[in-house]
Amino acid sequence: MHVAVIGNGIVGTATAAWLQRDGHRVSFVDPLGPAEATSFGNAGSLSPSACLPVGMPGMWKKAPQWLLDPLGPLAVRWWYAPVVAPWLWRFLKHSSREEVVRIATALRGLLAPIFDCYEPLLQRAGAMGLMTRSGCLYVYSGPEAARQWAWGMGLRRSLGVDLRDIAEDELVALEPDLKGRFRFGILAPENGSTTDPAALTRAIFAQCERDGAAVVRARVAGFRQAGGSVTGLRLAGGETLDCDAAVLAGGAWSARLAAELGARIPLETQRGYHVTVRSNNLALRHTVMAVEHNLMVNPMSMGLRLAGSVEFAGLRAAPDYRRAQVLLQHGQAMFPHLDVSETSDWMGHRPCLPDSLPVIGRAPRADNAWFAFGHGHVGMCGAASTGREIANLIAGRAPQIDLTPFAPTRFGR
Repeated sequence: MHVAVIGNGIVGTATAAWLQRDGHRVSFVDPLGPAEATSFGNAGSLSPSACLPVGMPGMWKKAPQWLLDPLGPLAVRWWYAPVVAPWLWRFLKHSSREEVVRIATALRGLLAPIFDCYEPLLQRAGAMGLMTRSGCLYVYSGPEAARQWAWGMGLRRSLGVDLRDIAEDELVALEPDLKGRFRFGILAPENGSTTDPAALTRAIFAQCERDGAAVVRARVAGFRQAGGSVTGLRLAGGETLDCDAAVLAGGAWSARLAAELGARIPLETQRGYHVTVRSNNLALRHTVMAVEHNLMVNPMSMGLRLAGSVEFAGLRAAPDYRRAQVLLQHGQAMFPHLDVSETSDWMGHRPCLPDSLPVIGRAPRADNAWFAFGHGHVGMCGAASTGREIANLIAGRAPQIDLTPFAPTRFGR
């Protein structure tokens, strides 16, 4: 069967690779090259423990203070506030304890098989060296600070996440560069990371090409349908690409095409920033999550990547790179000896839904079209397992995880 995959970020690329394992012929359709958008600047975490949603109990108390600070961890450009307000209201409704438990349970199912799902793709691509399993350290200024996040860590543990308390002496032994700034940590030993998220995506993509995938550099304008099925993609230039099936994995740009296939998806872009310190002089062995700063620190092949923060300003507004500089300031506070003589900034569009769950499943108005988008902060983490499940659905096999919480119809039609 010829399957058109709309989007060649990590989700679309991993999905295509899994489809090829079933013998399908694949065409990538995207105006950009592989990993030229959000997948390029990913924080690089491959974390089975990353199952907590963005919206957590009590967040509503902190949100007003954050919103007053244009460079804080959560920011809304003033002119975009009326647009995003209904989405934020739904987001806060999903932050109750009951909802967080439901969402975390679903995300744990999606993320637990990260390595089982990536390994066959990376082995075939000869790119296993781009994935590490060295663990992640959640670090705090002390045990008292860690207790503020104890409920969420307890929820992770109840879902089977291996978490180990790390006292100050052991923390310094694990990561000497953290000495003097953090006095308590929690190690997630089953976690890992990629040394280069763009290179990982491109390695799998290149293998897909070697295995026969076609590449169409075009924007999809819509679908040609007949008898309840998609028979082709209408491209922006006026051409039509014939196909037997389609997978929509277009990230933050997917909502309009999803609506044409019968799904009203409240998709927003949580604009994320990173700064990469290319002159990195640290010797970190783990991914480090500085919880109190909401800062992910990942040692990568191109330098030390510092990522975090959320900004709402839509898909077209210019980046505000002052937000990246705030991340750098936090990094310098964590590591006063960090060499920051050479850095680079970046902004990308995380495709987010108000319940922090992606959309994975069949389109309501087409029996041969499937959705795979909206992964928010866990795109790199959830891409390979999403691809495996889409391949299962297309083949008529039973899913290996419960996909009910990810249904495209959960927001109505």
